[in-house]
Amino acid sequence: MNDMKAAMKAKEKLKVDTIRMANAAIKNAEINGKKELTEVEVLDIIAREIKMRRDALEEYKKANRPEESAKIEEEIGILMAYMPEQLTEPEVRQVIQETITQTGAQGAKDMGKVMGALMPKVKGKADGKLVSNLVKELLG
Repeated sequence: MNDMKAAMKAKEKLKVDTIRMANAAIKNAEINGKKELTEVEVLDIIAREIKMRRDALEEYKKANRPEESAKIEEEIGILMAYMPEQLTEPEVRQVIQETITQTGAQGAKDMGKVMGALMPKVKGKADGKLVSNLVKELLG
C-alpha cells in the first residue's frame, strides 16, 4: 500500500494500476478463502500474476505489438520487486542435480518424483517453466 501511495504521488500510472491489480487478486483470494492470507500465499498470487503477464507477453510478441509488449514487461518488473530474489539458471541446475541424486531418479519416467521434491525448494525463487525444462533436459 505504501508503494502504491508513493507511485500515486509520483504520478506513475502503470505502477499504480499494476499494484492495484495485484492487490485486487489478493483481496479476492482472501474473500474466497474467508481468511487472511499468509506471506507464502500472497507470493503465490503475485507469481501467478507474473505468469499470466509472461503468457500475455508471448502472445503480444507473436502479434507484433511492441507497445503492449513493453507495457507488459514493465508490469512484470514492477511485480518482480515483490518476489524473493530469483535463482540464476546455474543455481537452479545445481538444485535440480542435488534433487535428482536425492530421489535416485533414473530417467524421464521419474520426472514427477523429481518435480515433487524440487518445487518446494524453488517455489517463488524460479520460474516453473524454466525448472520443468531443465529437469527434462537433465533427466533426458
